[in-house]
Amino acid sequence: MQDFDPRVSLAVRGGPIEHLADTHMRPSYEPTRASLILRLQDAEDMAAWDEFAAIYAPVVFNVAASRGFQAADADNLVQEVLMAVAASVSNWLQRDDRGSFRAWLLRIARNAAVDMITQKTTRSFGCDGSEAQVHLASVPAPSDLSSVLDMEYERTVFRWATQRVQESVAENTWQAFWLTTIEGLSIETAAKQLNTRPGNIYFARSRVMARIKELVQRYQDQQ
Repeated sequence: MQDFDPRVSLAVRGGPIEHLADTHMRPSYEPTRASLILRLQDAEDMAAWDEFAAIYAPVVFNVAASRGFQAADADNLVQEVLMAVAASVSNWLQRDDRGSFRAWLLRIARNAAVDMITQKTTRSFGCDGSEAQVHLASVPAPSDLSSVLDMEYERTVFRWATQRVQESVAENTWQAFWLTTIEGLSIETAAKQLNTRPGNIYFARSRVMARIKELVQRYQDQQ
């Protein structure tokens, strides 16, 4: 599979929306109508947790890495965040003032990062906390971190969606989308390269773009 390119998300957001009747390509979670976040209250709902981790684990990891965390520390932060969500999601859902899920997740991630930095630096440099304060100063403010998390979340959701669409369409269909939308080839050039008619390229590209957009929207509607 080609590496994810952020231009995929830009192309899909500007692409056509089509109704898709062929249900054999619908994602595996569709039969469950309940919100994904609501389902996280059930520790035994492995499908919900797998889906949640597939999106949010890379988000937390990449945000941590972008703020200077080493890979091992970023992995640990991911585990801390997931465990914190599991422990408190039921209480959060019962709050009238809970706000958005991502804002809540942001607070969990930032608090976990602060705790991790504090524990690591005090163990390494003593208990006076001076070194911890130096490292804590590098943790971005909530407003700055929020924009980074939102951007990474959007990128990850599109990456997740494109991977699933690629896995469910024929290779020529995916190539028609990739060559014209990502690599920028003309419809005619792509048609020659794939040995097909230009009309087939246009249809395949539109089909893939619509499915990515539909899958992203369906995921977001669950939250």
